[in-house]
Amino acid sequence: ATAFADPENEEEIVKALANLTVNKTVIMIEYIKGELTELTPANAVIECNGVGYMAGISLNTYSAIQGKKLCKLYIYEAIREDAYVLYGFADKQERELFLLLISVSGIGGNTARMILSALSPAELCNVISSENVNMLKTVKGIGLKTAQRVIVDLKDKIKTGGAAAGMAGGMPAMNTEVNDEAVAALSMLGFAANASQKVVTAILQEQPSIPVEQVIKLALKRL
Repeated sequence: ATAFADPENEEEIVKALANLTVNKTVIMIEYIKGELTELTPANAVIECNGVGYMAGISLNTYSAIQGKKLCKLYIYEAIREDAYVLYGFADKQERELFLLLISVSGIGGNTARMILSALSPAELCNVISSENVNMLKTVKGIGLKTAQRVIVDLKDKIKTGGAAAGMAGGMPAMNTEVNDEAVAALSMLGFAANASQKVVTAILQEQPSIPVEQVIKLALKRL
């Protein structure tokens, strides 16, 4: 006789399996902190206690951790039947936006990462709160219906949640003219516009008053 012969045991096992199915969506790894051993615009490998963890990242996170020897990434675990994928974020606000994006029907982890690579967290909050469908459509793979769905589903959450508030606080004023000139110059040098914009934005957030020549020099070291 097996344990399944007892109806009570069978019921307990079914409940346990159901709990496992539910609990697998809970974030088990809050963050990983360690040596940054490999970095590309799409992935980062952090070694922690002799184990290398690869996490998919956005261009925003790439710009934030580029050049660092040690770094800390907040983690989201995407657990599927055929894969176990980690996504890493330089701050909790970007992860919060990622979680909001993947809650929208039709938006998976890679699409959410694409959106967060094309738009900074602050820009994304502004796009959603202002219902700027056309701007959202400029993201590769996002059509009209998906853009509309993102805005409809997340508009109220962005306005009432902590994501927008977290982005608004402490954002330095950026010299728009310097930004535009630097991105244009980098594009003329052959660098992708999206990647150039992310790097230039990060530089101007760190040093809002530096001249365009210095922005370009710093950007060339990060691209």
